[in-house]
Amino acid sequence: MINQLVNMLEEREGEMIEIRRYLHENPELSFKEEKTAAFIADFYSGKDVDISTEAGNGHGIVVTIEGKKPGKTVALRADFDALPIVEELDVPFKSKNEGVMHACGHDAHTAYLLVLADCLIQLKDKIYGTVKVIHQHAEEVPPGGAKSIVEEGFLDDVNAIFGIHVLPMAPVGTVGYHSGYSFNGRAYFKLKVKASGGHGSSPHKANDAIVAGAYFVTAVQTIVSRRVNPFNAGVVTIGSFDGKGSFNVIKDSIEIEGDIRYSNDETKDVINKEIHRIVSGIEELFGVSCELTYEPDYPPLYNDPELTTFVANTLTGVEDKDITEVKEFPKMAPSDDFAYYLEKVPGSYFYIGCTPKGVGEPYFNHHPKFDIDEGAMLVAAKSVGHVVYHYLNKGKDESGD
Repeated sequence: MINQLVNMLEEREGEMIEIRRYLHENPELSFKEEKTAAFIADFYSGKDVDISTEAGNGHGIVVTIEGKKPGKTVALRADFDALPIVEELDVPFKSKNEGVMHACGHDAHTAYLLVLADCLIQLKDKIYGTVKVIHQHAEEVPPGGAKSIVEEGFLDDVNAIFGIHVLPMAPVGTVGYHSGYSFNGRAYFKLKVKASGGHGSSPHKANDAIVAGAYFVTAVQTIVSRRVNPFNAGVVTIGSFDGKGSFNVIKDSIEIEGDIRYSNDETKDVINKEIHRIVSGIEELFGVSCELTYEPDYPPLYNDPELTTFVANTLTGVEDKDITEVKEFPKMAPSDDFAYYLEKVPGSYFYIGCTPKGVGEPYFNHHPKFDIDEGAMLVAAKSVGHVVYHYLNKGKDESGD
């Protein structure tokens, strides 16, 4: 079966490229992917599978491929939302939707998985167990689509889940992996400081919201340097300080917004606790009142060590001309709501090198000029195909296949 699958994927590489370019040309933002979802659903129309549309809190699609032989259930995920970015890439299939761009590679994720899923459907008589294909909406915008798909029970019968992300950290042919905590978790906060304003000539008759807010900005910088374990990663970013007023007026209110990143749950809890503690101290110190909104977004992404080793060993062991190197990648600072799936079931999220040929320093994901070597999609399809096959066929007698 695996030889048939590989041959089918190689024959359909052009179709992956065609799908990817169509999606790239027609990107849609998170929670607004109506046409993209319709395109995906139409792709599966008439095929011998179970399709659930409008899965989760948006336009998610879950396709269930039931093999003819008993076995485990494995899930695969590809996201399909785009970003609010004005594309600066000069390609024939440039975005037609001004201000919206597939700048993270989700178009490639969707294209490879559509073709891989179709090949698996055609080979379902030889599949041990079940393959669930999750086409997920809204990865880029919290609360994201993954959490709601988990909450609706789509992973309740799943034994393991796998996913990939294209990254321009290596050339096509390279597959990267990382065991344990691999992507950072993320949180958002907004602080409103309310004081009693006044005239600049009479500061003793007012409480200054700007001074209190400035103290907060300084104080939170000590959380990572003095409260977080130095062997863990943590970042507190102040992204907005809205305190504009008149030069001679003491402001009675300001708003601060920020972004928090943490490498594990321990660091998440420390930063959460310390920000709340600092806010309480500011109220007492400056005689102001504070309204803090603190919203954890995506948890840290934890790759199951056993399954990640399985992925690495499987792909290292296959003889495939398109998979040229399998190596460990470093822990990543970004966040991804695939982490919610990994909280529910064990799995591994690994990486596909996609650096375009002939470039020096490639533009990273989310850049207006982000691009991929489209050969990465065949590598993704083959890599995930090998992983699925070997996972479902462990211990099975393959004679006759």
